[in-house]
Amino acid sequence: MREEILEMGRKARQASHLMAMANSNQKREALERMASALQNERGSIEAANLKDVHEAEIKGLGKPKIERLIISEKVLMEMIDGLKEVSMLPDPVGELTRMWTRPNGLRVGRMRIPLGVIGIVYESRPNVTVDAAALCIKAGNAVILRGGSEAFHSNRCLAGILKRSLVQAGLPEDAVQFVETTDRQAVLDLLGLEEYVDVMIPRGGEDLIRFVTQNASMPVLKHYKGVCHVYVDCDADLEMARNISFNAKVQRPATCNAMETLLVHEAIAENFLPAMAEDFRRAGVELRGCERTMALVPGCGTATEEDWYAEYLDLILAVRIVGDMDEAIGHITRYGSQHTEAIVTSNFERAHRFIREVQSSLVLVNASTRFNDGFQLGLGAEIGISTSRLHAFGPMGVEELTTTKFIALGSGQLRS
Repeated sequence: MREEILEMGRKARQASHLMAMANSNQKREALERMASALQNERGSIEAANLKDVHEAEIKGLGKPKIERLIISEKVLMEMIDGLKEVSMLPDPVGELTRMWTRPNGLRVGRMRIPLGVIGIVYESRPNVTVDAAALCIKAGNAVILRGGSEAFHSNRCLAGILKRSLVQAGLPEDAVQFVETTDRQAVLDLLGLEEYVDVMIPRGGEDLIRFVTQNASMPVLKHYKGVCHVYVDCDADLEMARNISFNAKVQRPATCNAMETLLVHEAIAENFLPAMAEDFRRAGVELRGCERTMALVPGCGTATEEDWYAEYLDLILAVRIVGDMDEAIGHITRYGSQHTEAIVTSNFERAHRFIREVQSSLVLVNASTRFNDGFQLGLGAEIGISTSRLHAFGPMGVEELTTTKFIALGSGQLRS
């Protein structure tokens, strides 16, 4: 298996050189062909996906995991629309991000270039195969995909369709490669390809991400978990705060950008929390609160120290009443994961201060944490959300899959 993975790395490196020289029209055509091919080959996609779902049911996988596997008509259309949207994004490769002139007349600048070869290890969701490949191609990279065993047939089918579309557009088929084995050793072999793979991006649960980080020989763009907060300020519109908090927790609780802790200013807690708790109760949310929260909300459980650190990914919410915004920011700084935080307030100064002082990948004012998503932020798609700051922070779209090199334009200048 190691030799096969090594050969994939060699082919990816060769393909990355060709992709770096591909023009915008070629990349756009490839993505458009991919979108059409998914539409035309929906029958084979459905058959492969049904095989994965059937095997998952036999293995006794839980309902949430099986739901993440299913390529419904809606999911397929989202993949197709994502390809079309990414195809229309500006091509970042070759963009001059800045130019300046030195006293000797030498003009210095920075130009965007592809990262090179990107490895992606991911779980469950087959749509990652398409989203990741689309972004890598648009940014002029080659990509090696290693999906989870539970979605093996779906991922292999999708990757094959994408590779054929690349060839039809005149691009190297090895710019998209899929590791066609469920053997865990293949992941370790891939993580050892520092000679060929420039960066590794894991997508999945915390255990997977820690495994990749501990074993990778190349840089890793990652986030371990999303402990996201909504802080309801004393100057919040309480109806807005109820809507935002409900959406942040309930709309899709198993996502990394769902709210896990609700912080409420003590001045409005009595007017806000009982009604908010009733909304959550009707939605099946289990509340775990501090002592002051428990006094206001009958039936609320006790929040332990572990609850403030918890990423539940479920209909469970920790609630804390705070004395002021200093205490709210202090709580976020101590317990947060630098993923997503929101403040609900009508006070401009506090909103501005919250944005400035909270150091997470997305900080929102009067909006749900669920917006920390590449599609929602206008990136077309995302390859993941990075909380590691180097070299990307937040959702990683096309631009985040590039780096910059220095260029210098002279007229005969010599260093003295």
